[in-house]
Amino acid sequence: MTLTVENESRITLQDIDPEDLAARVMEAALDYEGCPYEVEVSLLLTDNSAIRRINREHRRIDRPTDVLSFPMLEYREPSDFSAAESGVCGCFNPETGELVLGDIVLSLEKVREQARKYGHSEKREFAFLIAHSMLHLFGYNHETSREAAVMEQKQAAVLSSLNITR
Repeated sequence: MTLTVENESRITLQDIDPEDLAARVMEAALDYEGCPYEVEVSLLLTDNSAIRRINREHRRIDRPTDVLSFPMLEYREPSDFSAAESGVCGCFNPETGELVLGDIVLSLEKVREQARKYGHSEKREFAFLIAHSMLHLFGYNHETSREAAVMEQKQAAVLSSLNITR
């Protein structure tokens, strides 16, 4: 996996190497979902102000959020990589041959705020948001209660595989 991290935030999380933790969670999510490819993911670490602007521009929601996901693939079903396999998606990096899964934008301010709010560590909140966003990059959503339950189960399984708990 190739992970490109850009950190434009001045916030430092407690006892966390964001790049290392993000890579470990992403690899666990890829393994859990059985992704058959080497992949590329871009991760932008930012603050509430910047993620609010991005949220407004892309989703027309004028407020900060914790994480945004921009998948490159369109899935028939979540984690169905057959669209990539057909070769017509143009979603492979021609230089590396890796599947370009997409981009993640994460507010480190929200990580800190939500860790306090939910009473767990910043490490757990960061890892949770990375796992959540990876599932979006695999085509999962949480617009219905059934979809939300599936995502919750998968997020818990990915974090449990890394021994990251509340």
